[in-house]
Amino acid sequence: MNEPKPAVTEATLAAFSDAWNRHDVDALMSFMHDDCVFEAAAGSAACGARHVGREAVKTAFAAAWATVLDAQWTNGRHFVHGDFGVSQWTFTGTAADGSRIETDGVDVFTLKDGKILLKNAFRKVRPNLPAAR
Repeated sequence: MNEPKPAVTEATLAAFSDAWNRHDVDALMSFMHDDCVFEAAAGSAACGARHVGREAVKTAFAAAWATVLDAQWTNGRHFVHGDFGVSQWTFTGTAADGSRIETDGVDVFTLKDGKILLKNAFRKVRPNLPAAR
């Protein structure tokens, strides 16, 4: 007999966010469903860039830190209702040219079997700030 899967809660989404800030891709993947999908904030499709399956999602997640080495998602607020969740955050980091990134965004989640099935990211478009002096 199958045991019920634990529900995703606000605490689950906060722990997922903490894994992003540690740059811990293996921890991130522990929250993801086997059939996971990641729709990035940027990309050529209307949904951004769509990554399907565990390996594609893991590669896309890790790419965030390759582009912005000090990437952080701060000021997190998390909400869950049934199989739907949202995380609000402020993304900060340093771009390759030394300019500073600071912009708000949300992740919209579809949840299944106690895991994240879909992570759909939305981020405000804002020019980078001057490099810190």
